[in-house]
Amino acid sequence: MSQLPTTLGALKRSSWGEPSRARRSVKDEIRNNLLARVRTGDTLLPGVIGYEDTVLPQLVNALLSRHNFILLGLRGQAKSRILRALTALLDDEMPIVAGSEINDSPFAPISKYAKTLLAEAGDDAPIAWVHRDERYIEKLATPDVTIADIIGDVDPIRAARGGHMLSDELTIQFGMLPRANRGIFALNELPDLSGKVQVGLFNIMQEGDVQIKGFPVRLPLDVMLCFTANPEDYTARGKIITPLKDRIGSEIVTHYPLTVDLGVSITKQEAWITRDSVTVHVPGFMSEVVERIAFEAREDKRIDRRSGVSQRMPISVLENVVSNAERRALQTKEEVAVPRMSDVYAALPAITGKIELEYEGELVGGEKIARELIRRASDATLASIGREFSSDEIVIWFDEGGALQVSDDVAASTMVKAFETVPTLLNIVRALRLADVADHGTTAAACELVLEALVARKKISRSDAGQYGRAVAEKRRRPSDDF
Repeated sequence: MSQLPTTLGALKRSSWGEPSRARRSVKDEIRNNLLARVRTGDTLLPGVIGYEDTVLPQLVNALLSRHNFILLGLRGQAKSRILRALTALLDDEMPIVAGSEINDSPFAPISKYAKTLLAEAGDDAPIAWVHRDERYIEKLATPDVTIADIIGDVDPIRAARGGHMLSDELTIQFGMLPRANRGIFALNELPDLSGKVQVGLFNIMQEGDVQIKGFPVRLPLDVMLCFTANPEDYTARGKIITPLKDRIGSEIVTHYPLTVDLGVSITKQEAWITRDSVTVHVPGFMSEVVERIAFEAREDKRIDRRSGVSQRMPISVLENVVSNAERRALQTKEEVAVPRMSDVYAALPAITGKIELEYEGELVGGEKIARELIRRASDATLASIGREFSSDEIVIWFDEGGALQVSDDVAASTMVKAFETVPTLLNIVRALRLADVADHGTTAAACELVLEALVARKKISRSDAGQYGRAVAEKRRRPSDDF
């Protein structure tokens, strides 16, 4: 890479001095770089999975239209990830007037400091460079956020030291929005911003001016504004002032993964499952069970749908599941840690901490609901395999008094020997092609999956301590009484 210019004169003589580039706005910069990716077929937003046919086309249209936009969606729908990924559409480096607090363009300065420096130094004015990652500023909107936080405030100490009047621009301590000049400013949970601050934000967007402590300040900022909000807050409760809402060019609705396979891909990408202490192998059906817990939770009427069930839930659950398997492998001297259903139950805290319950759910209790979600996810996973099997001999064995205790701290080989006592269980696992005979870890996990599915179908029971046994008589008489 050639040496970057360090003075205004050198900058003018470089490619940065070309009129088409020198006067280009940040929205034009993003648009041009996005068009280049569209032409070459490159990935538009690396790391964003599941939005290729829904959200991304709308986002691309918004960026090509040079719109400020808002992402509407429940928690855990990758809204912040999308915003942070936008920096990939900025140039690697950007020239600014050295010492400028608001990234003044050397060709179109807006602050008094930069204008004065360029007027005095001319082509010898020093130039600094800002990396694209430093051009993204993110703020979480809360009711206590003030105009000073977003726009700025008068600094009496700076005025006294510089001998300036309080009305002088040089006395202003700039807020986050001016410091995002020529970059991207993202504001999360926009409806939580007070009306007064929203008015100030609208003024700076529309007119390029704002009043600070009663003094009018002209700041024609060059910023791409991005917002996020919960649809419930944004559309139903009237927390957005109409002029601000009207100035947001595009409203883009996000969503949770539309299929389990997409959810598994997202969770696999985000979860930390590679450990340095032991080799970890997560069977595909175990990844599916973990993902289906979230899918089941999103359909459960006892869980608040307005809050949603974040995609962080299956990510956290999978990490807990792997950690429990890792601990067992170290204790039992196993070379490979293979998660199984007892590890999913050990991850209950990662489930209960991620769901908001309705009144009916509060009466039942978060842990009980979480256990039901695990069983339903197990049944749905086994059903998705699409192969029929007969469980009659297993059910008869338990009905005749058979019992089986599973534990999350027993080696896989020991558990497989225990599962051999249950008639046809291993044969079912092999017929469903869930595990290889020699793979004790996966075989143990598959056996537990089959038993969990039978519990979900109320053919057998499972205690909170992990003991499988005879189905509760009342449940057996009422097979239609599902969860």
